[in-house]
Amino acid sequence: MGNQAVSLIGVPTDIGAGHRGSSMGPEALRVANLMGRLVARGLNVIDCGNLQGPLNPWQPPQDGYRHLPGVVAWNHAVYTAIYAELTAGRLPVMLGGDHCLAIGSITAVARYCREQGKKLRVLWLDAHADFNTAQITPSGNIHGMPVACLCGMGPEELTHLGGSAPATLPEVYRQIGIRSVDDGEKRLVREANVGIYDMRHIDEVGMKRAMEEALDGMDENTHLHVSFDVDFLDPAIAPGVGTTVRGGPNYREAQLCMEMIADTGRMASLDIVELNPAFDKRNQTAKLAVDLVESLFGKSTLMR
Repeated sequence: MGNQAVSLIGVPTDIGAGHRGSSMGPEALRVANLMGRLVARGLNVIDCGNLQGPLNPWQPPQDGYRHLPGVVAWNHAVYTAIYAELTAGRLPVMLGGDHCLAIGSITAVARYCREQGKKLRVLWLDAHADFNTAQITPSGNIHGMPVACLCGMGPEELTHLGGSAPATLPEVYRQIGIRSVDDGEKRLVREANVGIYDMRHIDEVGMKRAMEEALDGMDENTHLHVSFDVDFLDPAIAPGVGTTVRGGPNYREAQLCMEMIADTGRMASLDIVELNPAFDKRNQTAKLAVDLVESLFGKSTLMR
């Protein structure tokens, strides 16, 4: 990864979430010294500061969606910023914010891949499948819908963010660490044939084998995007999220996951989302996230 150019882009909003506070995520990651740690890895890092968008109005859902106009505005800003960094030859790291923002970032990555003739692979590290739609959502919170929107199921303003729907096909996704899927969502995920490596599978075959399966079939023409929802981690080590689900990967499993991604040498864009300092203890979850992101960029215990 020597001298790789990396751009940090803060997106301080919780507009798609069911709890307030992930809007403070970008600053918590900065306080945990994300930039300094990546610079120490020999990366050429620029902090682009924070994008701006509408305040979270904290309203009930309308027609099945909460805060849709605000979500659209924030995702337009994300789409534009991420696409600009990719075309400048830099690796964008989106500091979220809630997971609805992945609609903008992955739509930008998908457009870039189409233009470059690259294959896209998305590793979705998350406790949740995020495949809800307005018809089946229990809450209307759009952070539960990004994968469905990216696959063309959702409001037109989000499915057509990049001009052509859908941004991605379900087969580009490998979802790791899943352990909470709503009833209606289970059917949609199965029908769409999303690759899911849930905690049951990880328990049965181990993180190493699950990651080998999820990373299989990539080549030098593959752009690997990692969408890292901090609630992927077990809440015992990562309390700073709004939607904790017990039974996630422990520290060692998470480290192995990140190191195996780094070993591919293919990661070309990254989201870090759903970090909620309001629920954290002394910024420990942000520090852990920074630790893991260091591993994503190739920090391993030994020279290999």
